[in-house]
Amino acid sequence: MIRINRQTDYAIRVLLALAEHRDEARRSTSEIRREMLIPPALAQRVVADLARGGFIVTYAGRDGGLELARPPEQINLRQVVEFFEGPITISDCMITEGECPFDDKCPVRRRWARLQGTIADEMENVTLSELAKDASLIEAQEGGSP
Repeated sequence: MIRINRQTDYAIRVLLALAEHRDEARRSTSEIRREMLIPPALAQRVVADLARGGFIVTYAGRDGGLELARPPEQINLRQVVEFFEGPITISDCMITEGECPFDDKCPVRRRWARLQGTIADEMENVTLSELAKDASLIEAQEGGSP
């Protein structure tokens, strides 16, 4: 089963919170943590990993906080997922060339390759900017927060 782990999900939530409020002042980790329902124990680790990955910039002090390191149009789901999870792979036979004795002669492997490419392409096409717009639409329809 293809599954995004909890840390990756929380990282995407942090980035979404920053993208939704990108024209505002820096946001604190605790504010984002409460808004996006991220456990305190994981919030600091996720923020540190996002900074290490070049997705956010952190500022210490009274006027500190977090902000996106790049415009939300330049950050996509694939970048985030691959940073936290590694390359997108849907089957073990897709990881290492020559791992499977049937390799390119296998009709299933060819389908896996096509499906894996489609998933990767779709994730690459979803930017934080688009997710922030979607969140605004959902919030407007439901009259609440995400």
